[in-house]
Amino acid sequence: MLIFQGISPRRRPPFGRSVTIGNFDGVHLGHQALIHRAVTLAKQQNLKSALVTFEPHPRAYFSPQSAPGKIQGLRAKAAVLAGLGIDELWILRFGQSLATMSAEDFMQKFLFESLQAKELVIGDDFRFGARRRGNLELLQQASNPYGWRVHCINAVQAGDERASSSRLRTLLARGEMREAEALMGHPYFLCGHVIHGKKLGRNLGYPTLNIPVPGTLLLSGVFVVSVSGLGDMPIAGVASLGHRPTVEQSGRLLLEAHLFDWSGDAYGKIVQVTFHEKLRDEARFESLQAMTEQMHIDAQQARQYFSQHVH
Repeated sequence: MLIFQGISPRRRPPFGRSVTIGNFDGVHLGHQALIHRAVTLAKQQNLKSALVTFEPHPRAYFSPQSAPGKIQGLRAKAAVLAGLGIDELWILRFGQSLATMSAEDFMQKFLFESLQAKELVIGDDFRFGARRRGNLELLQQASNPYGWRVHCINAVQAGDERASSSRLRTLLARGEMREAEALMGHPYFLCGHVIHGKKLGRNLGYPTLNIPVPGTLLLSGVFVVSVSGLGDMPIAGVASLGHRPTVEQSGRLLLEAHLFDWSGDAYGKIVQVTFHEKLRDEARFESLQAMTEQMHIDAQQARQYFSQHVH
């Protein structure tokens, strides 16, 4: 999968595209229905399949204080999209220029001139352009001059509710990992580079992989995890995702994963951390001894989980 950033100034590329557009936070079953249709149309007509998304979320630009937390980082999102067969990922920086761009300009300059869109696949609630003026009707009205077809995909039901990013955020915030997995069609995971930390975990008998994650991520707590990217098979472990309130006051968000029965050099490697079950919320301890005692309990519970579940 190729990744592009921004609206390309080039005109009329040599091939057409089947395009789907949205935020795709979490890439849940509803998003996957859009992607599947776009990919299928591309294959049927010998087009490139392209997914257009925005970074940051538009709500984070207009109302940063009330913006929803991120479900996943961009690297994890890209990994899911590549697995779904998307040829191109277009990431548009959502700032003033995009927020004030008219729906007509977005259609002409980006969808027509940059992408040469032939098929457009959108959700039933999709809006675009300044003041959210762009919608299904406007895209359909532009079908004749721009030569594209518009396909509207209705909401997907997951159980008794509509599959949505807001529902997925609620499940993840509650630590309901199995319910979130059902809504995503796969276990929740994050990806990132392993960096050097303060080696505190090693000194306490629990060496960890330290992985930076987006600061606006909504998930936190201690989890049963498995880590891929360090060998032929995923490695079982336990991980803390949070702000390290006992030992650090910086407020930055960090994922720390302790792997069971493994040793090696992971620095600089890209790993995938899959979350299986939440053990507890993040907590502040009065002493390192108290924290270490709780780490023993967390590790024991995680090992017990893997003794009862096969992944």
